[in-house]
Amino acid sequence: MHNLLDFIKKYNYWFLFIFLEIISVVLLFRFNSYQGSICFTAANEVAAKVNTYYTDFYHFVHLKDVNKNLTSQNVHLQMQVSQLRDVLAAINKKETKNEQVVNDSLSGYTLIPARVTSNSILKNENYIVINKGKEDGIKTEMGVVGGGGIVGIVFLTSKHYSLVMPAINTKSNISCRIRNHRYFGYLQWNGGSTLIAYLNDIPRYAKIKVGEYVETSGYSTVFPPGIFVGKVKSVANAPDGLSLQLKVNLGSDFANLSDVCIVVNKERPEIDSLKAKLSNYETTQ
Repeated sequence: MHNLLDFIKKYNYWFLFIFLEIISVVLLFRFNSYQGSICFTAANEVAAKVNTYYTDFYHFVHLKDVNKNLTSQNVHLQMQVSQLRDVLAAINKKETKNEQVVNDSLSGYTLIPARVTSNSILKNENYIVINKGKEDGIKTEMGVVGGGGIVGIVFLTSKHYSLVMPAINTKSNISCRIRNHRYFGYLQWNGGSTLIAYLNDIPRYAKIKVGEYVETSGYSTVFPPGIFVGKVKSVANAPDGLSLQLKVNLGSDFANLSDVCIVVNKERPEIDSLKAKLSNYETTQ
């Protein structure tokens, strides 16, 4: 306490000077409209900047949640666009009852959001680890998609994690089609750039143009039809000369994967059961 009093006595002139300056500034802006308006404007600008910094910081902190929601919404939109495209095409022709059933098939799919915990892109056989497993309802051979399109297929599962074979694995083989053409083939990766893959087994008579969209065919229980895969970069004859080979710019950035969704086909158990019955029937003949 004694030291505090000595400090105040020593610098009392400075304290008096600061006090009088404050009073002068208050009187200046309080009783002069021009100076007051300047002060008010400056205060508003400072407050606006502070609010902007706070908003930017808040959005940055919650960026992970935003990305997760955008990924899920993007996949939903792709599925809906594919369904709407089929509906618009059906308007121009008379549909049979069977075709109507096929167009309603997308209703059997749901999405489970997940986060990538580990990822490799420099090998020929790359794999991705996600933070969802058996306890979350994940099973092998389920499709995995991201904001840019397809990612891969679940290869192995544990209690809380799953190993995904991405499209940039040389053993990956995903059924795809050319949008609006209905020609389909199999997407394969030959190594090298993670942005390029090849769609094989397209008929040679197919008139495919550069820039056309490649999407999932829906000819399996893994992916619904119409999920974006990439764009045709070039068209050439396959090495065997019997079909076309399309060079495809992939939509997913595998070097920057974060949030993904696992595609669950609710009708898959029934389909698998039917295939098992067929297999048993063939072995007994």
